[in-house]
Amino acid sequence: MYGLLSSDNILFIKPHLSLSLCLSLSLCQMDGSVGPMRVLVTGGSGLVGRAIERVVKEGGGREGEKWIFLSSKEANLVSAEETRAAFEKHRPTHVIHLAAMVGGLYRNMRQNLDFWRNNVHINDNVLNMSHEFGVVKVVSCLSTCVFPDKTTYPIDETMMHNGAPHDSNYGYAYAKRMIDVHNRALFQQYGRKYTAVIPTNMFGAHDNYNIEDGHVMPGLIHKTYLAKKEGKPLQVWGSGRALRQFIYSLDLARLFLWVLREYDEVDPIILSVGEEDELTVKDAVDAVVEAFGFEGEVIYDTSKSDGQIKKTASNAKLRKYLPDFKFTPFKQAVKETCDWFAANYDTARK
Repeated sequence: MYGLLSSDNILFIKPHLSLSLCLSLSLCQMDGSVGPMRVLVTGGSGLVGRAIERVVKEGGGREGEKWIFLSSKEANLVSAEETRAAFEKHRPTHVIHLAAMVGGLYRNMRQNLDFWRNNVHINDNVLNMSHEFGVVKVVSCLSTCVFPDKTTYPIDETMMHNGAPHDSNYGYAYAKRMIDVHNRALFQQYGRKYTAVIPTNMFGAHDNYNIEDGHVMPGLIHKTYLAKKEGKPLQVWGSGRALRQFIYSLDLARLFLWVLREYDEVDPIILSVGEEDELTVKDAVDAVVEAFGFEGEVIYDTSKSDGQIKKTASNAKLRKYLPDFKFTPFKQAVKETCDWFAANYDTARK
């Protein structure tokens, strides 16, 4: 294994440096030659993509790295032809794969087939082109919904394929599981070290705040904003008793950079706050109400589904690697997100 050291802009080969260090120095190209690290972020205009962009701009990037944030307007990754064109144009050495057809509980329940087919195409195209173009590393984004509905808790990375996912979003869940299958097959057949992360419920600026089709936190934020503005009660779908672990998008972005540079396993890794930080949806409602200073009535519509009541995830593997990582306190993260939404209401996705 060879590494690279520089002195006065001259590069020297040093045999005992590891490939991971070489990659972290942004010097190794996909064919082993010297060159900058070119990171293509699919889904680059979404919640996590924009958070990664912010973290990179605020000092998380490294000298010599080039970051390309690809949006769906630039390439429809359901199309193999458009995916190939994007890879030919940008020639990435590394990929963070965030692009997906996503939606909240009720949209998933209505469109399981669409979630399955679109995501299978997107994931196969991105991983296949990454392999074909010699990409050194791909970090794909899964979700805790990939785990079995009937299981023991806490769930960990080894349990993904142990049973059927929840009926409400099985199309999306199975499509995401297939990324892990694809990664393992690429490693077995070609030695590719592509991996995936499994975040818990993420939220932050630049989320999709659509009330009908969005996830729980952005939906609550939009509803509470409107309830306060219009002087009406806040109507929450479900009983509020479902349990969730929430991760702030900026925390997740910082962890993505660590995985890209340092994490060397094909096996996926859960990125989450600890089990002790699990909250009910009612806790999340209370935090959003407090952030907006909403003083009206809160009504829980129990005729609406709660979805999966519990999907507690263990972050023991993450803590083994990063025992001192500090997550943003939940109420602070909610306040920052609510403030962003109020300030950007006219242009926010909704």
